[in-house]
Amino acid sequence: MPRHVAVVMDGNGRWANQRGLARTKGHEAGEAALLDVVAGAIEVGVTHLSAYAFSTENWKRSPDEVRFLMGFNRDVIRRRRDQLHAWGVRMRWVGRRPRLWGSVIKELETAQEMTQHNTGLTLYFCVNYGGRAEIGDAVQRIAEDVARGRLTARSVDERTVARYLPEPDMPDVDLFVRSSGEQRTSNFLLWQSAYAEMVFQDRLWPDYDRRDLWAAVESYVDRERRYGGAVDAPGAPGTPAG
Repeated sequence: MPRHVAVVMDGNGRWANQRGLARTKGHEAGEAALLDVVAGAIEVGVTHLSAYAFSTENWKRSPDEVRFLMGFNRDVIRRRRDQLHAWGVRMRWVGRRPRLWGSVIKELETAQEMTQHNTGLTLYFCVNYGGRAEIGDAVQRIAEDVARGRLTARSVDERTVARYLPEPDMPDVDLFVRSSGEQRTSNFLLWQSAYAEMVFQDRLWPDYDRRDLWAAVESYVDRERRYGGAVDAPGAPGTPAG
């Protein structure tokens, strides 16, 4: 089973456009999909789930849509935190503070504090998040500590970078899922997804539910993970007998 599943919740706008609705209606419809996926992840034993709620690139959208998404993310967290808390979910916010509405930060931090002692699924809300930005920020902090003499340049390695990420205890992503048929990572959890198995599904996010997550998990389970290694097939030339 995958320990950590990352989900790009894509297709809200297209779902709404197909129905002649405003894009915001697609985002609203996607709320129930997220809750069902969280429930499905708990049911099959996934311990960490990351949801891409708002990227650092989403600021390029129209001012009206950005305002809606800010308020919507704030309200979803406020509406659902008691339910998630009752499920034993530990909520964590991953993302940058600059530009993010203060009211959104307040709700995220309240949810974190409320659920910090829960021992069930850890749900990462990735709001104002970008993978390159995250790595760049970590490198900047490392450079500052080298300049202060807290680190030596020669001691910096992959483990050092991982420690300076905003969530250093976040496990690597095992399964990376994207809805809507698009086949790209869109700058999501780049460092953590170095060896993730990718599953791209055609379902638009508002139509997505736990059964789609389970199908992605089944695909993951059927794959052989080698982490750069190689295994000869039985009977191949040079394979030891026995």
